[in-house]
Amino acid sequence: MAGRIRGKVTYPGVATVYKAGVGDGACSYGPSGDMMIAAMNTTDYETSKACGAYILVHAADGASVTVRITNECPLPCAPGQLDLSEQAFAKLAPVSTGRIAITWSLVSPSSSGTISIRYKNGSSPYWCGVQAIGHRNPLAWLEVSTGGGWRQLTRTDYNYFLSPDGSGCGKAIRLTDIYGEQLTINGIALRPDVVQSTGVQFARH
Repeated sequence: MAGRIRGKVTYPGVATVYKAGVGDGACSYGPSGDMMIAAMNTTDYETSKACGAYILVHAADGASVTVRITNECPLPCAPGQLDLSEQAFAKLAPVSTGRIAITWSLVSPSSSGTISIRYKNGSSPYWCGVQAIGHRNPLAWLEVSTGGGWRQLTRTDYNYFLSPDGSGCGKAIRLTDIYGEQLTINGIALRPDVVQSTGVQFARH
């Protein structure tokens, strides 16, 4: 379930720097209150599977920073490469440096609040896109409850899970993280572009 990014693995790579603006990006989270964020190279982004992952980045001199993946870094970003916000890069080296060697690994932070759910603009009982926000660990699956059981939705590169025929829209939602933990969420109304808290969170690893 983990895909390319797995727990307890250290990956070599390089860190580059970009102007992240308000922190929005390909993961479609919207503005970020915490600018400790990064864009993941397309290979490791893996059709948005990296979205929301917390990554501990180490520079060769021992400096480190934890960032959340909110964006995709397209080619020529290479496998292993992270494009850090200026604020995050500055924790490792002067922004003017532009590029440094790093290692990085997936972490499961202690202080990440609870998960929220958002339905995409245009969602209705006949078509919907569903997004989870604030999950401590990367998501493997998002499923919706239907008359015939649970239906796994297809993830897009902009980090929404789509039900093209409306099946399960507005029903119970089940999230599974890359470690196999499942959370079943009830009571999320079909309200497009509204962030709704669930009060639940995945366990730390």
